[in-house]
Amino acid sequence: MRIVIAEDDALLREGLALLLRAEGLDVVATAGTPAEFLAAVDAHEPDVAIVDVRMPPTHTDEGIVAARAARGRRPGLAVLVLSAYVEQTFATELLAGGAERLGYLLKERVGRVEEFLTALHRVAGGGTAIDPEVVGQLLARGRSDAGLGRLTPREREVLSLMAEGLGNTAIAERLFVTDGAVHKNIRAIFAKLGLAPTDRADRRVTAVLRYLDTTARR
Repeated sequence: MRIVIAEDDALLREGLALLLRAEGLDVVATAGTPAEFLAAVDAHEPDVAIVDVRMPPTHTDEGIVAARAARGRRPGLAVLVLSAYVEQTFATELLAGGAERLGYLLKERVGRVEEFLTALHRVAGGGTAIDPEVVGQLLARGRSDAGLGRLTPREREVLSLMAEGLGNTAIAERLFVTDGAVHKNIRAIFAKLGLAPTDRADRRVTAVLRYLDTTARR
């Protein structure tokens, strides 16, 4: 796995590189600006990019913009975006074009090494990894919607784990239930939200997040 890191905080940037190299991963380049990041993507053709949301010069959405540009230049590039705190608009904006090979984590998650590496490998493998805190806030913002209001507590739990990027088996293991029970809950969720179910986990996450974003903007 070839990795490029884009982070303007030198300490965190080098810390991430050391952590990943210690795990036997190949960090081919690090960058402190969006321009350096895109140049590294062109030069090294990485499999995964780890990108900070807020980068120079304005420290607003440069990381999101650069991540999109990188995926445009290198289709199939997996991108794991890091943010200091929950930025709901950026999260849903990033995922609007499809959630395959995309992740959005809070920087505090990096300190939980096992969770961070699990998310990184999931994204690199073609899946999705959304920080539980991001999912929780999106769900909280959409609670007034009639569709979400019809969900049972268990269905809410399943929806939350779906949005994090977990597949049916992983959800079953987390909730200590059978795969069949999870499948039944998912069918009920999609029926109540008016969303067509799909076997592709990344597509269903995209559908859920788009729905939540739509209800949150009403």
